[in-house]
Amino acid sequence: MALTAPLRPSRVSAGEARERADALRARIADMQSTRLEGRAIPTLPALHDLLPGGVLREGGAYGVEGSTSLVMAMLAGASGAGSWCAVVGVPGFGAEAARLAGLDLDRLVLVPAPGRHWLAVVAALVDVIPVVAVRPPEQVGATDASRLGARLRQRRAALVVDGTWPQSEVQLRVAESRWTGLGDGHGRLAAREAVVTASGRGGFGRASTARLLLPGVGAAAERVDEGGATGAADGFDAHAEAEQAPPLRRVAG
Repeated sequence: MALTAPLRPSRVSAGEARERADALRARIADMQSTRLEGRAIPTLPALHDLLPGGVLREGGAYGVEGSTSLVMAMLAGASGAGSWCAVVGVPGFGAEAARLAGLDLDRLVLVPAPGRHWLAVVAALVDVIPVVAVRPPEQVGATDASRLGARLRQRRAALVVDGTWPQSEVQLRVAESRWTGLGDGHGRLAAREAVVTASGRGGFGRASTARLLLPGVGAAAERVDEGGATGAADGFDAHAEAEQAPPLRRVAG
């Protein structure tokens, strides 16, 4: 009887192993992108280059550091398209600022002080509201983030976190910020220009950067090109008078 020598695994160099791992991650990302196609939540055009696919995805979590105005901008596209939004744990979230950012106050729910049960409040809201924003009062562990992520996927909702999140699809951060409109000790604030970077999962291994005009006095977020001009068709009116904001749905903590 002939004996056959056992097969020995071929030796793979460290470089080849890394290449295979990168290729596998790319294939998984492509499969996930295909599977989630058609389950997108609209965003403002100014944010397209900062988000994987230019949209929020149902089931995804997105971190935002350094700007409540940027959080508002993340919600504005979905709100303008008719979706309900909720904001949890942000007592200073202003109705007038939200309206100027492009949010529909008739479809906005605020829970300013959820207390120590904030995570349960968020989990309950994602059952009925497509886009929920939250400012966690404490660092979130990977286990809690995974459980909420499963609920987001089940309910087909998106989470925008004012801060960092362990399993965010992308993390946005205001790297630079300056206000314009003031002269030599006089004038009025006209706009906040911010450099926003995006990095994270979803094909965003390398950071991307965009220069934005965030909501200041009279407009939603706009993209600023290299020449300093905004990309919005209707422009930025720094002297627009604010209309009376309608009452806001506010849930007691």
